[in-house]
This record gives sequence, C-alpha cells and structure tokens, in this order.
Amino acid sequence: MSSLERLLTEAGRCTHCADRLPMGPRPVVQAASSARVLIAGQAPGRRVHETGIPFNDASGNRLRKWLGMDEATFYDPAQVAILPMGFCYPGKGRSGDLPPKPECAPLWRQSLLDQLPNIQLTLVIGQYAQAWHLPDRPGSVTATVRGWRTWWPYHVPLPHPSPRNQGWLQRHPWFEQELLPDLRERVHTVLHP
Repeated sequence: MSSLERLLTEAGRCTHCADRLPMGPRPVVQAASSARVLIAGQAPGRRVHETGIPFNDASGNRLRKWLGMDEATFYDPAQVAILPMGFCYPGKGRSGDLPPKPECAPLWRQSLLDQLPNIQLTLVIGQYAQAWHLPDRPGSVTATVRGWRTWWPYHVPLPHPSPRNQGWLQRHPWFEQELLPDLRERVHTVLHP
C-alpha cells in the first residue's frame, strides 16, 4: 500500500468531528498520485454525503459543464483528485450548508497534497478553498475570481457551482464569456498533453 493509499484509508475512517456532524462522519475524497487536476472545493453536500460520490448533485453537473469534462473523466482518480476543505457534510445552516469544519484541513490537507506530485491545475472553489490555496487573494470570492489571470495557468479560482449562485452568474457575464473558454482549453491541455 502506497503512502497516499494509507492516508486516504485513514482519512476515510476519520471521526475527529463526529460529535459535531449532524449526519455523522462520512469523508468523501478522491485522489491518485497520477492525478493532474485537483478540485479544491468546500465540503460535501447532503446528497454527496448520502451517496459517497463527490459532486453527485446539481453543483457537480454545473462544474463538469464549466470544465467541459464528462463523468468518466471527472470520476477517474488517476486524472482528477477531489479534496474539499472539509471531507464530511457539515450540516445545514440558515442560508445553505454550513462551512467546512475547520479542523479537517489542518489534519489532512497538506499531507494528502504532498502525495499528489503531478497536479498541473488546481480549481479553487469558494472562499474557504481560496483562503487556503490563494493566501494573497484580494478578499471576496468575486474579486478573486475576477482576478483569475493572477494565478493562471496553475490555479483557477471559481465561485461555487451551486444553483444558488445563478444570480451571481447573471451579474457577472464575464465569467462565462472570458474565464470558462480558457479554463476548458486548459483542462483539455492538462488531461490530454
């Protein structure tokens, strides 16, 4: 068993936050040392918790469309690693899911990232992932995504692909007009060198 396989097994059994998770622990991650794309998201939603499949919801459908990526590629750990900031569903808040549990990233993130030497593109989704991966970001998700060329071509900040963000997408047409075509091309180049 490789170091990465051991870490993934340990992370998959993690119960560190069990007493603060309304549906109990069920870490949802995907990785292999050969992966070339890393998706750094927030935390699994309720449906993902129930199925154990990352981005197995409307957010995942939109994200795959943004990337121009089919499900077979998206769910192939040899090509795509999916490491959210919190591995377990954090529960429901007043206006959506709660933030990822803050203990998760310090426990697992860097040791797992160290086992992914072939990552050429990191998709940084939402404020918590952006705070970790882009510490020099300008602040808000909108400002960070608008400044996406700052980190190009290795990191691309994205808003959350949730249907709840439809208003954001309508207010910021430059995202679909400018960023997404370049992102799709970059994803294709990374996965099909």
